Amino acid sequence: MDHGTTPDAREAARLDWARSATGHPDITLVAASADAGFRSYWRTVGESPTRIVMDSPPDKEDVRPWLALRDVLESGGVRVPRVLARDVDAGFLLLEDLGAQTYLHVIIDTNADELFEAAVGQLLKLQAIAPPAGLPAYDEALLTRELRLFDEWFLARHLGHELDCDDLENLDAAYRVLIDAALAQPTVLVHRDFMPRNLMPTDDGDGPAVLDFQDAVVGPIAYDALSLFKDAFLSWPEASVLRWLRRYHERALAAGLPVPPLERFLRDADLIGVQRHLKVLGIFARLNHRDRKPKYLEDAPRFVAYLDAVLPRYPELAPLARVIERRVRATFPRIDA
Repeated sequence: MDHGTTPDAREAARLDWARSATGHPDITLVAASADAGFRSYWRTVGESPTRIVMDSPPDKEDVRPWLALRDVLESGGVRVPRVLARDVDAGFLLLEDLGAQTYLHVIIDTNADELFEAAVGQLLKLQAIAPPAGLPAYDEALLTRELRLFDEWFLARHLGHELDCDDLENLDAAYRVLIDAALAQPTVLVHRDFMPRNLMPTDDGDGPAVLDFQDAVVGPIAYDALSLFKDAFLSWPEASVLRWLRRYHERALAAGLPVPPLERFLRDADLIGVQRHLKVLGIFARLNHRDRKPKYLEDAPRFVAYLDAVLPRYPELAPLARVIERRVRATFPRIDA
């Protein structure tokens, strides 16, 4: 069956499949949300309860890794979206509808402690799962590729800098520190984007449900906790982040996870956070310049501010601080906390 390569053909194929999968020939679909990648999500209209169609065009984003990780997480007790029907070859899944609001929509100062406590509960389950065979490692090659996104897409393409020898030597020195620190951490299953936008409140008390997990790897234990509290789309006071990281550490220890002593864990979280912040700046620039998705760059100042908060604490990252001052500061002035 030809599922179409043009947008109109894909739309028609998606609707036909949804009507068949639900058994409701008269339903329609409305956009529910979209990924930074190629997947899109559609809510059924004209049936109750509503359901979600995930559209993952097979020539662009194979749905099999998502399904495989979903099953692994569910078997470990993590709340994930339930799959009601599937056509893997066509790239269509029918999922339960968890609603329109993620943690990002509902989290505020007064409920953050409670919501993060529940999120950490899911994270601890995820980290306790033995990584499946063949899962990629967050190794030196992957860490380096991600860091170089900052050079190529943020500094060079977005800010228009031609990096000279001083820049490259400074970046190389800082990246060596970040990579060595990441590789020295205890390893667990890592979601890689464990943040409020990828967590959904549920009515069944088993949540939050965890989304967007298909890029999971085996990697540093501090990565997901740091991602949760230093989010791409909202910022919290440093004192709150520290308190939540300490609470995560306490719970991880109690759960028997391989966290190091607290002071080392906090350093690990800071340094893997710097690696992530640089990567995300590169990805946001690439989404703008290559993929024509400019909205993500609106959050670039948040990541520069994250770097500004952490870099002064680590003399070994002074080379990176010099690059920020020389190449980034004019465009992104320091935000005083």
